[in-house]
Amino acid sequence: MVLRREPTARQMRLGIELRRLREAAGLTAVDAAALLGAGRVQISHIESGIVGVSEERVRRLASHYACTDEEFIDALVAMATDRTRGWWEEYRGLLPSSFLDLSELEHHARFQHHVTILYVPGLLQTEDYARAVFSSRLPELTSDELELRVQHRLARQRSAIPYEAVIHEAALRIKVSNRAVSRAQLTRLLQSSEADHITLRVIPFDVDDFAKASSTMTYLGGAVPKLDTVLRDAPHGSLLIDSEAQLSTYRTRFRMVEASSLEPAQSREFIHKLAKEL
Repeated sequence: MVLRREPTARQMRLGIELRRLREAAGLTAVDAAALLGAGRVQISHIESGIVGVSEERVRRLASHYACTDEEFIDALVAMATDRTRGWWEEYRGLLPSSFLDLSELEHHARFQHHVTILYVPGLLQTEDYARAVFSSRLPELTSDELELRVQHRLARQRSAIPYEAVIHEAALRIKVSNRAVSRAQLTRLLQSSEADHITLRVIPFDVDDFAKASSTMTYLGGAVPKLDTVLRDAPHGSLLIDSEAQLSTYRTRFRMVEASSLEPAQSREFIHKLAKEL
């Protein structure tokens, strides 16, 4: 049994879901171990993502836990048997694991929704804009660290999953660098909004009910809704949210934010007007 030194967010999520199924069935780790003919420590390792688990064991556990959601079980099996080594692996050991976890989550996501107040979303940033954002970090990054982050962010933009971004006017007006960078960034947004998989909406300063959009969030759609993930910025990194109750709350919040924003065509006109003012 090979122990993982640093399981990914996706590997840990599989373990979390298996633990939730066990607890919902009213079973202890000792009970689950007996059902598999394994030790309690092995169940603990599986539920923390420290060790992998086979398809056969995932299905046996789901059966013992009386889970009848076949689509959900199939999704867990796919997580357990996935051996993808994506493009982000070239950054392992060079960037914090949170960067790689986000890339892996995006790779497997069915869609992505984003609400942002102060910055243009990373998936829509120009290289100069991204460099300016990362240059503002404290403690200051070395030149190598800065370039790695910029190139990783640009690589993430290759994704073609359905993507909807709701951007507050503040993020469009704040100059992270200079006027030329801001103008180029607005132009990029206009170009990106024409892509079939991208929907771009703007929340103007004068919109009512601003409190509904008072914080940034990234919502990633999983293989099934139970496996959705919300990413929130936290003081010391990113916070991943995956409980069903909270996911439901964030789905509702996004619909409220979306309803308060301009339609895509109006949003493009709004951005075009801002670009002309620069």
